[in-house]
Amino acid sequence: MKLFGTMKISDNMVEVGGVSAQSLAEEYGTPLYIIDEEQFKNTIADFKYNFLSNQLKTNVIYASKALLNLYVANIIDESGLSLDVVSGGELYTALKAGFPAERIFFHGNNKLVKELQMAIESNVGTIIVDNELEIEILSDLLKDYKKSQRVLLRVNPGIDAHTHEYIKTSKNDSKFGVSIFDEDTIEIIKRIHDDEYLEFKGLHCHIGSQIFQEDSFLKESETMLEYISRIEKEENIHVEELNLGGGFGVYYTEEDKPFSISEFLKKLVKFIEDYSKNNGLHLKQIDIEPGRSLINNSGSTLYTIGGIKRTFGGKNYIFVDGGMTDNIRPALYQAEYEGIIANKAEEKPAVKYTIAGKCCESGDLLIKDIMLPKAGRNDLFLINSTGAYNYSMSSNYNRIEKPAMVFVMNGESKLAVRREEYKDLIANDIVIND
Repeated sequence: MKLFGTMKISDNMVEVGGVSAQSLAEEYGTPLYIIDEEQFKNTIADFKYNFLSNQLKTNVIYASKALLNLYVANIIDESGLSLDVVSGGELYTALKAGFPAERIFFHGNNKLVKELQMAIESNVGTIIVDNELEIEILSDLLKDYKKSQRVLLRVNPGIDAHTHEYIKTSKNDSKFGVSIFDEDTIEIIKRIHDDEYLEFKGLHCHIGSQIFQEDSFLKESETMLEYISRIEKEENIHVEELNLGGGFGVYYTEEDKPFSISEFLKKLVKFIEDYSKNNGLHLKQIDIEPGRSLINNSGSTLYTIGGIKRTFGGKNYIFVDGGMTDNIRPALYQAEYEGIIANKAEEKPAVKYTIAGKCCESGDLLIKDIMLPKAGRNDLFLINSTGAYNYSMSSNYNRIEKPAMVFVMNGESKLAVRREEYKDLIANDIVIND
């Protein structure tokens, strides 16, 4: 298993942030989400200080759908990054954390009226509008509030990034945004530009997630800059801001080959600077929206092994006390992970195991066919690179409680999310008496 950040092995035991897996399990129980705070902050710094330009304002916007709670929002705020939210719940969390509303970007293909009202009332800095109907609804609301709103229009540049079908977002039939190849999109831009309540600032796009080809992002940039050039020349509408989204690929297993973010960001900025200058664009700001690539490799999940079984067919199972309720990704789109028996970290692999969760589903498998030391009951099993989407997509399937989350750094651990209890599972239930 690849070790990230402060993770190391000491006396046969995995440590994160100077705290042993055994200590964390004893203090907080398992399953347990663990975030390496130092690694997270270092990754933020890498993005922030490599995405800089002498000609343009640059803005790193954290895509909070990857992982959001009050503690994460505070770290993002302290770092000076902006925040991307896609629902009223994410917006509520950000505001409760005291995150500055002017640095919030509100996304979504079907924002509810109550969510738009919440955004307007909270003075959210930027709303990324998705379609013509939403533009009409937002304008009418702003008229009622007697307010104007800074907006970007989400468009599809039609880049077919090489990634999983479920996480492609820029195909011509994507549910997100409007196509740059549709002539009606120019009319939508003019409609926003001429609206007295909408402040048209520019365009947003996003081509997908877990992308490992630099060329995909450079092609996205080139396509968008060409489109901006067309808008400015043909319609005399200035496009001041270009948001290129995120989707930078990260390491899960040795088959994943991420490119160097620090080197790529410099290349990306230079490409945009040169194009903008050479073509006389009025571009003033460029944005990126990393989520997974900011948090994923800072996270891991710790489990306790409850049972080991060898089937009649010869398969060896390790059963852990979590599963698809805390990590749906393997079941949802066949995501692969690396793992380690945390208290036998220096022992030689001896048995091929499949790591199975405790849910009542045959597909509740976290890792298939992994070589490990011989496992025993109450051993600790740790899966790496679980910072993004695991907590965000967790569920109470089978009425299983969601895990706690801790942040570790410099030999100390801090509880950021408490473990759910059984009473939490029925907190919203109502007994109906006939």
